[in-house]
Amino acid sequence: MRIQSLVLIIFPLLLCVVSCSRKEHTVTSSAVGKKTGTKTVAKKAVKTPPPKVITVDDRAAKKTPDGRLYYDLEGKRYWRNYDDGKYYLFSKVMYTDPAFKPH
Repeated sequence: MRIQSLVLIIFPLLLCVVSCSRKEHTVTSSAVGKKTGTKTVAKKAVKTPPPKVITVDDRAAKKTPDGRLYYDLEGKRYWRNYDDGKYYLFSKVMYTDPAFKPH
């Protein structure tokens, strides 16, 4: 009889301790409805083409070992035209054009 009374006292006590120490809790239906009600809309970024000609202060430009000036803008390289002082987007024509070499 003593064992039965001990089991009747300890078993509910252990059941209460184990059930209160659960790490996961169920979510109520009202909380689920709030989460699914909002949607985020992803917008595509509009990519603008790089300009062909820019004007830069020569102090901001970098110099190559042969004396030519260039400026990097958004991953594009611009070379200085010594005739008009503007910076033009790189092209292979600049290698042979004397306007892009220092005078």
